[in-house]
Amino acid sequence: MTQSGGPRSPTPGRLFIGLMSGTSMDGADGVLVRLCAGQAPQVLATAALPMPAPLRAELMALNRSGADELHRAALASQSLARLYADAVQALLRQAGLAADTVTAIGAHGQTVRHRPELGYTLQINAPALLAELTHIDVVADFRSRDVAAGGQGAPLVPPFHAAMFQATHARAILNLGGIANLTLLQPGQPPRGFDTGPANVLLDAWCQRHTGHPYDRDGQWAATGQVQSALLEHLLAGEPWLALPPPKSTGRDLFDAAWLDARLQSYDAPAAPAPEDVQATLQRFTARTVADALEAAAPATRDVLVCGGGARNPGLMRELAACLQRPVQATDAAGVPAQWVEAMAFAWLAQAFTDRQPAGVPQVTGARGPRVLGALYPA
Repeated sequence: MTQSGGPRSPTPGRLFIGLMSGTSMDGADGVLVRLCAGQAPQVLATAALPMPAPLRAELMALNRSGADELHRAALASQSLARLYADAVQALLRQAGLAADTVTAIGAHGQTVRHRPELGYTLQINAPALLAELTHIDVVADFRSRDVAAGGQGAPLVPPFHAAMFQATHARAILNLGGIANLTLLQPGQPPRGFDTGPANVLLDAWCQRHTGHPYDRDGQWAATGQVQSALLEHLLAGEPWLALPPPKSTGRDLFDAAWLDARLQSYDAPAAPAPEDVQATLQRFTARTVADALEAAAPATRDVLVCGGGARNPGLMRELAACLQRPVQATDAAGVPAQWVEAMAFAWLAQAFTDRQPAGVPQVTGARGPRVLGALYPA
């Protein structure tokens, strides 16, 4: 249920927990942070719990139509809430704090359908159960208010990026989860941002199929292949979404294994490319789609800071540096570990909701105006 009431004055020094499980579905990340007005967040504890294989398989399956979806989604929501609760307990133990010291948890949930053009977005989550298990207020359902106001409901993190990484020059923040999204920062202007296309979602799916591993650690398998230039151009030219102007967002509803299979089947070549060559080409595809989007939207950008799981892939980072032709570093260089940026953003969004501060940015999502994002499930 959404709590009513007008804006409240921010209280300094409050504790918030942010929880995130992204499009890659490899696990749940959590951070416990102290948020003080005018100061950088103070990280008190972090936790990364792997996604149990049965839950990951079910969440992946729920991205597509299937039998008994409502029942299965309800059970998956409960399992995810229990994983989140385990992350919360790990954070509290690590910090040596009690639950009643935390103002709220920001829990994004797991996106399984994202169709803003049809007026909805759906995140698997059981925030009432999470509040029951943790005895902490839970703020969830961050996207739907923006969608109701005509927006994309994504990406949600640009205002947090602006608070954390604003510079005296034009800068971009690139989040590489399953999907890639850019935040464009310009001094004196509100942030802009949008999804650019796949980051790891296709790389992970192809790696899982051909090696049995859920992802290509450090891009080692891609490094054994050769980029197929003709296939790369075929992938780039064959998807109209890539040419759409912002605001725009996407997910597994479009970019999934079936998307890749269809493009490979329509690829006219004397012989099918080797699996490792496809992997190398997909890695370049991610970098090219980011570079093309940045060049079209903000060519004056001087540097790019990268967060998300893809920031830990040296092969992908090298491809980005080559395609972007400007300095590319993980956000660690700016004092914020790349793995925790998105979880920190949801702690920040929980604070914004608690203070009834609009966190939706119309320049990013296309909504009719700023909106307070989230719904409250009291402890």
